Formats: sequence, structure tokens, C-alpha cells
Amino acid sequence: MKNWANEKVAGLSQGEAVALVERIVRIESPTEDIDGCNTVIAEADKIVTELLGKPGEVKTVKGHPTLSWKSGKPRILLLCHLDTVWPKGSFKPIWSVEGDVIRAPGIYDMKAGFIQAVMATAALENRDGIHILATADEESGSAASRELIETSAKECEYVLVFESAINGKVKTARKGTSMYHLHVAGRAAHAGLEPEKGINAMVALASLVEKIPSIARSEVGTSVVPTTFHAGTTLNTVPAEAELAVDVRAFTRAEQERVDTAIKALAGTLPSGAIVTVKGEINRPALDPKMSKELFDVASEAAKAIGMEKLEDAAVGGASDGNFTAALGVPTLDGLGAVGDGAHAAHEHISAISLIERSALVAEMLRRLSK
Repeated sequence: MKNWANEKVAGLSQGEAVALVERIVRIESPTEDIDGCNTVIAEADKIVTELLGKPGEVKTVKGHPTLSWKSGKPRILLLCHLDTVWPKGSFKPIWSVEGDVIRAPGIYDMKAGFIQAVMATAALENRDGIHILATADEESGSAASRELIETSAKECEYVLVFESAINGKVKTARKGTSMYHLHVAGRAAHAGLEPEKGINAMVALASLVEKIPSIARSEVGTSVVPTTFHAGTTLNTVPAEAELAVDVRAFTRAEQERVDTAIKALAGTLPSGAIVTVKGEINRPALDPKMSKELFDVASEAAKAIGMEKLEDAAVGGASDGNFTAALGVPTLDGLGAVGDGAHAAHEHISAISLIERSALVAEMLRRLSK
């Protein structure tokens, strides 16, 4: 198989590709930091202009910045996001290189993938039909950008998603996600003088926490996980309020709806008098592997053509904006971004040599899809 260390894509060497990645990962852009997201989107547009010869369109959608670059009538959507889960200062140093391993916040999920998308487009002799879209609220559920993503996908015949590869594998199936917040209203009282006059919201909610995981069905891959719990104000006060967040993942819409019904059924008044309210819903539908098959076949043939090792695929628990586009009936292939490890983890990193290989793979896919 080909040694990619000395190869180039769009005239760019591995070192030059790494330098492009460094430019955007040094700009810390947690989703909630709008200034950081504005700055990284602006820098991404500079890179687009340098590599593709013209700028994209930068605009704010429901309070969050987006970058859109188009050539001709869109046929293929290259979907990316430039926000991260990392609060500023999470990585010290913010950038480190040890041989082929590069560590930085958001480099694997998924800023390197954006650079690969732009490099692949730059490598094309004919760029007509390409639409590169980068958003900045994916990590919080894409509430602001979902409509734009879906509108853009409907204009196209195919969607390529540049989320990171999993162990080098592209992602042909993803679980759908649902997000819920349970709130319990009780009644405060002095914890020492007259606790019996209070209604302990923490205790009431804790009784539900025991029930919630039982809604899961591990045999079909459905997980229902309580993730955050907040209650109480002071050491000597019966908690009047308590809140719980619940993360749900499932491979089918039917399972998402089953869990949705079960969780919402927890709302009401408990025997203690505490009142439970439930907010939340199905966020991203599952990505059906049938929606990825055609594009995975194209990717496999493209991999052979450029001398890559056999391309493999995987079904994963995490969701992405590709879940939205596949649900619209638009063929979607995910995981075309960086090779590495550690999404949302302290050991997040990418392989430098993979930047060229995966950019070349996508460029070959685009040539085949554009015929």
C-alpha cells in the first residue's frame, strides 16, 4: 500500500496540512462561546479563500455563526462543524506534536475533518456542485443550524460528513439521540427544626433515578443514562427543587419513541406531594445503514483506486448532523474526517499522516460522484 508521508493533495504536503489544522485548533471554540465560534469561522473562511480561490458566505443563524461555500448548483454537501466540547484552557499546552500524534482541543472532533474537506475540494479539477457547510453548534444538538443543514441537504444528491473516523473506519450507522430534563418541585423547610414540613425534592427525584435506567434495552442497543443531578441550596435546608438530565441513544425510531413515552410518563405528582415535570424530546433520528450503503461502496472503490488499505465501516453510538440528512432520505456517509482517537476525552488526538490519505480519499470520491 502507498506510503502517504511524502504525498500531496491539492499541492499541499503533510506539513502544510498540519499547519492549516493548527490555525483553527489554536482558536478555542466551545459551543457556548460565541466570540470563539465567530473567530474560528472567520479563520476557516480565510483558509477556504486561500485554497479555493474565493471566500464563502459567513452568516449568523439564530445566534450562531455558519460558513457556506458553494460552486455552481449544489449536488454534494460536505458537512462539518467547528465548535468543540472543550472549555477554554482545557488543554495545556493547547497544541503538541509527538511523531505522528497531534493533540489539541477539538482536533479529532472535528476540526481536522474540516481541513480535509477543503483540501479534497481544492484537489478537484472541476469543483462545480460542491457545497461546504461548517456550523458551530453541533455539540449542543444543532438547534440553531438544523434548519440550514436540512435545507442544504435537500438541495443535494449526497451528503459527506467529516466527523472523525472510528479506528480508521467510516460510520455507516449511528444511534439516534434524545435529551430530557426532569424537574422536581418540592417544598423548602429548615432541615433541623422542622424537616417534616418540607417536601424533599432530592429524595423524590432520587426515587426516579432508580427507575430510569430500567427503560433501556441493551439487547437492541438502547441506552438510557442519567447524566447530571442538581439539588439543594444550603446544608440546613430541605431541597425545594431538583433537576436531572437524561441521555438516550437508540438505533431505531421505534425505540426512541418507546423511551420518549416512558420518560414522559414519569411526569405528575408523587405520593410525597412533589411535582415532576419533564422537558425534552427526540433530537436526532437514527442514521439507517441503508442510507450509507451506496456511498460506502463508492468510498471502498475510491480507497482501492488511490492505494489505501481496505476501507472498513462501523455502527456507532454517537450522533451527528448526518443523522438529520439521512432522515431526509439523502444518501449520507459519515466518519470521513480525521483518523485518531479520544473524542470528548483528554487524550484527543489525530494521526498527521492520515490528513493526506483521507483528503485524497474524499477527492477521489468527489470525482466519482460528480460524473
